[in-house]
Amino acid sequence: MTEVVLVTGGSRGIGAAVCRRLAKDGCAVVVNYAANRDAADALVAEMTSAGGIARAVQGDVQNEADVLKMFDVADSLGTLVGLVNNAGVVDQSQRLDEMSLERLTRMFSINVIGSFLCAREAVRRMSTRHGGKGGGIVNLGSAASKLGSPGQYVDYAAAKGAIDTMTVGLAKEVADEGIRVNAVRPGIIDTEIHASGGLPERVGDLAPTLPMKRAGTADEVANAIIWLLSEDASYTTGAILDVSGGRATLP
Repeated sequence: MTEVVLVTGGSRGIGAAVCRRLAKDGCAVVVNYAANRDAADALVAEMTSAGGIARAVQGDVQNEADVLKMFDVADSLGTLVGLVNNAGVVDQSQRLDEMSLERLTRMFSINVIGSFLCAREAVRRMSTRHGGKGGGIVNLGSAASKLGSPGQYVDYAAAKGAIDTMTVGLAKEVADEGIRVNAVRPGIIDTEIHASGGLPERVGDLAPTLPMKRAGTADEVANAIIWLLSEDASYTTGAILDVSGGRATLP
């Protein structure tokens, strides 16, 4: 039986680091991407050249038809045992009283509804209630859900707060169906997401203010995700693990 894990937003940053680890551990990996086909294809080529099984699939997680397509690809490779709900967006720094309906709709559609749709399809395949053999779901939250991100991304922080709640609720809902649901809440991580939010220098600017005086890396977050997916975390569900170097957890 080929075990398959689907990683949304898997072509870059934290998602790509997770994909590399999964392939190294012998899982078939579905690398979902929204727009950057070159990055996804390069990652798949890297993993397959090392002997892994991987497929790239374009899809927007807020689009139900695209989500179904991603899971069809996963089904074609083997048995789904894991989902990493990593796809997400930020936007330009703004106060709430400056935010448009278009921005808010996009923020919650991708970061919240997209995660719900993907989790739904994963449960339909992995739950013993549906004839599955169990598995794991790891959601990507953010330290922003505890900090609120005033004056920058209150909408993003609120969306990630919804992910915290969804993680706990879904974990309890499927705990006796062979599925563990957990979340990782990164802090300031050195990836491209800051540039997409209009603050390319954010990591360098904030690093001296952090408890550990540095940003985290995508690999450090991936390590936590891989552990939560693994049998080493077999009695862990409904957990929200901060990988933030102390940000939002220490006074």
